[in-house]
Amino acid sequence: MPHRVPLRTLWRALIRFDSQKIIPPIAVRNTAGFSLAVILGTLLVSPSTGVVAALGALNVSLSDGLDPYRFRARRMLMASVLSGVAVVAGALSGHSNTVAVMVAAAWAFAAGMLVALGTTAADLGVVTLVTVVVFAAKPLPWGQALEAGVVATLGGLMQTLLSTFLWPLRRYEPERRILSQIYLTLGDVAQAPPAGSEAPPMTTQITDAQDALAPLSRDHSVEAERHVFLLAQAERIRLSILNTGRLRRRIARDIEHGEGSAEAAAALQKILGCAAGAIRLIGGRIANGGAAGDTDEAIAKLTGCLVEFDAPQTRAESSFFAALLRDARRQSIALRSQIRAAASVAAAKDSYPGAAEAGERPADFPPDWRLRFQGYRARLLANLSFDSTVFRHALRMAVCLAIGDIIGRALVMERTYWIPMTIAIVLKPDFTSTFARGVLRIGGTIVGLVFATLLFHLIHTGVATDIVLMAAFTLLLRWTGPANYGIFVFAVSGLVVLLIAVTGVKPADVIAARALNTLAGGMLALAAYAVWPTWEKTQTRAALAGMLESYREYTRAVLGAWQGESRAAINQVRLKSRRARSNAQASVERMAGEPGVTERQAAALNTILVHSHSLVHAVMAMESHLYRARREPAPAWMPAFAESVDRALGALIARVRETPAGAKRLKIDVEIPAPGVGGNEIAEVEADRVRVSARSLAEEISRGDWI
Repeated sequence: MPHRVPLRTLWRALIRFDSQKIIPPIAVRNTAGFSLAVILGTLLVSPSTGVVAALGALNVSLSDGLDPYRFRARRMLMASVLSGVAVVAGALSGHSNTVAVMVAAAWAFAAGMLVALGTTAADLGVVTLVTVVVFAAKPLPWGQALEAGVVATLGGLMQTLLSTFLWPLRRYEPERRILSQIYLTLGDVAQAPPAGSEAPPMTTQITDAQDALAPLSRDHSVEAERHVFLLAQAERIRLSILNTGRLRRRIARDIEHGEGSAEAAAALQKILGCAAGAIRLIGGRIANGGAAGDTDEAIAKLTGCLVEFDAPQTRAESSFFAALLRDARRQSIALRSQIRAAASVAAAKDSYPGAAEAGERPADFPPDWRLRFQGYRARLLANLSFDSTVFRHALRMAVCLAIGDIIGRALVMERTYWIPMTIAIVLKPDFTSTFARGVLRIGGTIVGLVFATLLFHLIHTGVATDIVLMAAFTLLLRWTGPANYGIFVFAVSGLVVLLIAVTGVKPADVIAARALNTLAGGMLALAAYAVWPTWEKTQTRAALAGMLESYREYTRAVLGAWQGESRAAINQVRLKSRRARSNAQASVERMAGEPGVTERQAAALNTILVHSHSLVHAVMAMESHLYRARREPAPAWMPAFAESVDRALGALIARVRETPAGAKRLKIDVEIPAPGVGGNEIAEVEADRVRVSARSLAEEISRGDWI
């Protein structure tokens, strides 16, 4: 049954409701900005001006967020300017059908290429593309077009001001919120550490935090230094939690020691529970500026748990079990020290601790806008090739939107701009997103049109009630719209109906035209994707190879640090490996939703991910040993082990990138010492986990039925 997996994935995409994307403060201030823009525009000039200002505010609201003020302000200011430019470009190009189609197609290609720069840039491209299409349907003279562009920009600036007006008063408040959430989530991880077969937790969350706090590496105020230290300490706490959790599971499995192992495992679980409570209190202290919860009492309780773990009944006679207990104790003591340091800084008792090496701070980010611009340009140029999914998506978007615009302009119907507008919204680089959005766009639009039209007829008594209804739809759009695309489309459709109604056009007069044009645009977008699809299966191989390559660099850095090299190299590759892992997981998930993918393929890909998770967990455990106050010297076998691991991962990457026809089973070997003769029993255990994971990866990749 080859289609069961794609259908199941597509259904999950249709009904997905991501509650983590519901952020009430953003929804409320965006609704306030939109409402204020339409009220001021309507009162000061005209309802049409109010609509243009509101559209500018709405466009920019999609760029709002909870990230640091400087990032947020820069992004929203750029969105404001681009919204104004899009209004002018659309209003002027509409005088000629040929020019209008060419401008819309060129903008569509640019919007498609912005996918290479990330989700935020891609969303901004689509929003401004829709603006160009809408305003091209009603051409304006030069003067009025420029005036409309200025009004739209002012609406966006008003939205930006509402989002950032507390910046001078609460300069580091967003950074504190991000760090607080990191520690609260770490508390949850400590309470229930994941198994080694699962992906390391908090990958996306810590990556986003690293990006958000990157500018603080050049801000040497005491507050900024605290935040940098707390993020670095969160990294270490996370490593200690994962390694302590792994040791607890390992001790619990050692049944030959009977009740002793069970008692030791229970004591370790209690330590993790005490650590979880202390970490959550730290999160509360960060959020409240250092005035929440008694972390001293929580740390004292954690110390008591450590004493219980040292009780005589948890001691062991076998050397290996004793080594496990010693390592668990050391990890627990390191965890307590890390929590104590974080608690002290969170409570503002200490300034930035000098113990955190400068090389461990997030300094590997571009220092100015020139280097960032060069990086963006290089990324775009690298994707200007038919081998690039981004380029094919941009070209498909441009051609399909041009065809839709031409068809719309040739039809003798009203609101035909909904055809290219729907195409712009529906088309995505991957199969699952395109078809899920197509279905939700068509269904949500029709329901939204009908519902908003009925509301208008039942409640409409004047402009005041229309503004109230628009505010309600905007609140719905920005509150629950991000959690489900169907709700988003429903709210947008209703909002557009009311915005146009304010200008004097009765909704009932054009409801059929809007519904038909939306249906036509959605079907055209789906047909375009069916004619020239971009299959994720052609990209999954590269995504997996990229993940393994980043793991190779991370492993090389960790084992190098074991042999005396700088730990700074670890920080430089850690962020890269997290992003590569996220990209590989997303690629596997998208591939599972494509036609023709079998259950065996999906299972094999997930198995490869599981073995890769086990590999990186073992390397992370080895990294956690590097941050102890008293480190054991590197065992004599470490250089040979490091070289053989690097060689084995290189062979795996080469096989993933290109599997020759009739290739034989991939055989790799990792050199580790015989048990008990290497001088460091716990390091030997982790080395053996690396070897087993690498061999398991080789076995699964060699099957060749995953791609």
